[in-house]
Amino acid sequence: MPHHVVVAFGGGREYEFALTDEEVARTSTDQAREWLAQEFEDLECTPSNPMGKILVLDMILNVAKYGGEKRFADAGDWARQFARVAAASLQRSVVRVDVAGFVVG
Repeated sequence: MPHHVVVAFGGGREYEFALTDEEVARTSTDQAREWLAQEFEDLECTPSNPMGKILVLDMILNVAKYGGEKRFADAGDWARQFARVAAASLQRSVVRVDVAGFVVG
């Protein structure tokens, strides 16, 4: 089953990434979360929850936000890796990351 990841920044600015099962299967859930955690740290993201625990949804949203729209518009390696780890970490074939609304669906 193909995977589709959409990253939306509001105002109709959406970036869609189509991935094969093989692409997503190359990344385990643990590897995906490790990549997100490293990017969260490297991008100096601010946790949504001041109590300390950072959920995978928070990591996905913040990494997309702090990574910036330009990376998704360019559709380069970083954006494809983000899409791959989002699909792998959530174990979903369709993922919508609404950065403006701060929600993953």
